[in-house]
Amino acid sequence: MMTDWDKAAWRNKPRVQMPDYTDPAALAAVEQQLGKYPPLVFAGEAMRLRSELAKAARGEAFLLQGGDCAESFAEFSGDNIRDTFKVMLQMAMVLTYGAKVPVVKVGRMAGQFAKPRSAPTETVDGVELPSYRGDIINDLAFTPEARIPDPTRMLKAYTQAAATLNLLRAFSTGGLADVHQVHQWTLGFTQGDEAEKYRDMASRLSDTLDFMRAAGITADKLHSLQTVDFYTSHEGLLLEYEEALTRVDATTGKTVAGSGHMTRVDATTGKTVAGSGHMIWIGDRTRQPDGAHVEFCRGVVNPIGLKCGPTTTAEDLKVLMGKLNPDNDPGRLTLIARFGAGKVADHLPRLIETVQSEGANVVWSCDPMHGNTVKSASGYKTRPFDSVLREVQEFFAVHKAQGSIPGGVHFEMTGQDVTECTGGMRAVTDEDLSDRYHTACDPRLNASQSLELAFLVAEELSALRKTRAAQGEAG
Repeated sequence: MMTDWDKAAWRNKPRVQMPDYTDPAALAAVEQQLGKYPPLVFAGEAMRLRSELAKAARGEAFLLQGGDCAESFAEFSGDNIRDTFKVMLQMAMVLTYGAKVPVVKVGRMAGQFAKPRSAPTETVDGVELPSYRGDIINDLAFTPEARIPDPTRMLKAYTQAAATLNLLRAFSTGGLADVHQVHQWTLGFTQGDEAEKYRDMASRLSDTLDFMRAAGITADKLHSLQTVDFYTSHEGLLLEYEEALTRVDATTGKTVAGSGHMTRVDATTGKTVAGSGHMIWIGDRTRQPDGAHVEFCRGVVNPIGLKCGPTTTAEDLKVLMGKLNPDNDPGRLTLIARFGAGKVADHLPRLIETVQSEGANVVWSCDPMHGNTVKSASGYKTRPFDSVLREVQEFFAVHKAQGSIPGGVHFEMTGQDVTECTGGMRAVTDEDLSDRYHTACDPRLNASQSLELAFLVAEELSALRKTRAAQGEAG
C-alpha cells in the first residue's frame, strides 16, 4: 500500500494494551510457526469489502457489524457460530427492508480473541493478579499461572479462527442463508404478544416476498436469494499475531493483514470461493497517532475501523485520517462512534465537522455498547437496552442535523439466549442477570434484544429514507 512501511515497524513505536511475554524464545517460535501457516485473508477480497463500505459511506449501503465481545476457547461450538450467524442474517434482512439498500454484514468473529482492559491488574478477595486480556493471551481462571501470557495460545486462536471461517463459508452458501428461511425465523420472533409493534413491518416484508415468489423470483432461479457475502472482523490488538499472519498478496503485490475472512459465491460459476476480506479496527485505548497500532494498521490494505470516544480531539482525528487513509479512498476508513447515551450531541458534531472540513471519505458507524456499561445492583456488569437504543437514536439525530450520513451500527451480541444486558422486549431485570451470564468479558445483547434493536434501527433508516426523498422532491 505504501513504500515507507514495514510490517515490523510497529515494534519501534510505543505500545499499549499488549502483554509482556516472559519467554522471548517461546514467543519467537510461535511467531515463526504462524508465519508458515496459510493466511486467512487475501488482498482481492479485502478490496471487495472496501468497495462495499464505500457504498455505505455514500448512503448506498448500510454496515451491520456484530458478534462476540471476546471469542472464547471454552464456548467454541458449531451451534454458537450458527446461532449468531442466523441472528445477523435476520437483522440484516430487517435493516435492508427499512433502508432499501444492501446491508454489508461483518461479524466480530474468527479473530476477536484479544481485549483491551481499563486496568492492568484486578483484585479479588484481596488477591491482585494481572487482568484477563482474552483467550489468545491468557486464561480467565483467577490463578497466578492462568494469568501469565502464553504465546502458544495464538496457535489455538488461529486454529479456531480457521474452523469458524470454514463453517461460516458453508452457512453462507449451503442454504442456511435462504431469504425465505431467514424471514420465517423472524416471523417466529414477532408472534409473541410483546412483539406486536414489530408485526406490521414483518407482515409487509412477507408481502414483498410473496410478490417476488408470484413473479417467479425464487431461490432456485435466482441464486443470490440463497447465499450471502459474510465478512469477519476483529480488533487488531495483539500485533505479534497480526504481523505473523500478514502477507504480500501474490496477485496484486499489496500487503494484507491475514486474520479475517469473507465467503462469497462466484457469479459466473456458482461455486464457493474461499476468499478473505475483513476489517480490523483500532480501539479507543490504542489509537495514539504515534503508537504501535496505528503504525501497523496504516500499512495493510484491509478496511480499517477507528473507535472514536469522548476524548477524541479534532486534531487527533485529522492526524489519524491522514495516516490511515492518506489517499482518502472511500471504504478504507470507518469511524466507529462510542460516547454513551446522552453524550452523543456533546462530542459527535465536532468530529463530523472535522471530517467535513477535511473532505474526508469515511463510513460513520455507531457503537452504542461501550459507552453504556454499568454495574448492576446485583454486582454484574450490564448494559441497559434503553441506553443502547437511545445512543443509536441520538447518532441518527446528530447526523440529520449535520447533513451527514449514518452508515452503520456496531453491536456486541450473541445468538444465544443469555441474560447479560437488561431490558428489551422480554424485560431482563437485574435479578435475571445471574441466570445465563456467560460472557468472558463485557455484556452482550441476546438474540431477542439484537433482533428487536434491528427493528428499531430499521425505523430510523425508514424515516431517514423518507426525509431524503422529500428533500429530493423539494429540490
